[in-house]
Order: sequence, then structure tokens, then C-alpha cells
Amino acid sequence: MRKIILYPNPILRTKTEAVIKGDERVEREIKELREVLESCENGAGLAATQIGLKSRFFGVKDLKTKKIRIYVNPKIIKTFGKKVYLKLKDKEGRETDFLEGCLSFPNLFGTVRRFLKIEVSFWGQESLVLEGFEAVVFQHELDHLDGVLFVDHIKRDKGKLYRFMGEKKEEVSNF
Repeated sequence: MRKIILYPNPILRTKTEAVIKGDERVEREIKELREVLESCENGAGLAATQIGLKSRFFGVKDLKTKKIRIYVNPKIIKTFGKKVYLKLKDKEGRETDFLEGCLSFPNLFGTVRRFLKIEVSFWGQESLVLEGFEAVVFQHELDHLDGVLFVDHIKRDKGKLYRFMGEKKEEVSNF
């Protein structure tokens, strides 16, 4: 089974190539990506580049059912509103910023502004509207296919990046 590639491997900065036809190679690559994502306890999505492939597809795991949807040649065709931080409720019911993470950056999480509602298209689907967490994961994985990493957004927008060591969280100031 393929392994997840970790930053700073340069393949994570690779812009992927569109899938032209669904042949045996593409089917094999999708199967490999699906197997790796299924084995990730905390992974919500995985892009082809993260396992060393240059094809334009990624998988997103439904966190409730654990089913994985594969998006081949994905595009955002419309955005709604402006980019904001996704807000979640903590155990006490207080609103808090969602901390986005990445399987290629173990133990690092940060605040990333994303559209919370997007309309997307991909191979076999002309249009689909995604909202909230699903929209955030789609944008994160689509960025991977263009060689863009979540830390790029954090740096550009002056967001916050944290390193988690067990229960301990420390802010990373120089990245």
C-alpha cells in the first residue's frame, strides 16, 4: 500500500494533470487512494499528490458512514458569500474556530478561511452544492491538486498555526 507523503516533499507542490480517460491505471490509482484514506483514522480527505500520484482526483470520507466519494477532475463553479473561518461548538457549547489539518503535516492544525458554500462539478456530476465541513474539505483537497497547501493560506491570511503534542497545543509562530 502507498504511504502518505509528508511535507516538505516537492510532489506536494505539483499541479496535477486532468484525467483524460478512465483506464486501468486510473482505476488502480483510485483504488490505492481509497485504501490509504480508509486506513486513516482521522483523515477526512486525501489528494492524489499526497500518495505520489500526478492525476487530478481526490477522495473525501463521510465521517459518519466512512464511505469515500472520489472526485475526478473537480472544479469549483460557483462560490457563495465570502471566505470565513468555519465555526464549531466546543463541549461547553461555545463557538470556536475549526482547526484545519492535513495528513501530510502530522500534528499541525490551523485557521484557514474558506467558502462555506460552494457549487462544484467533477467527472460524472455537472453540479453539486456542498456546505460547511464538506465544502471546506473539498477546497482543501482541490488546493492539493494545484500544489497549494493549507499553511499557504494561514501564512497569507495571517491565521494561526498550532502543533499538537498529545493534549498539549502550542502556537507555531515561524513557519
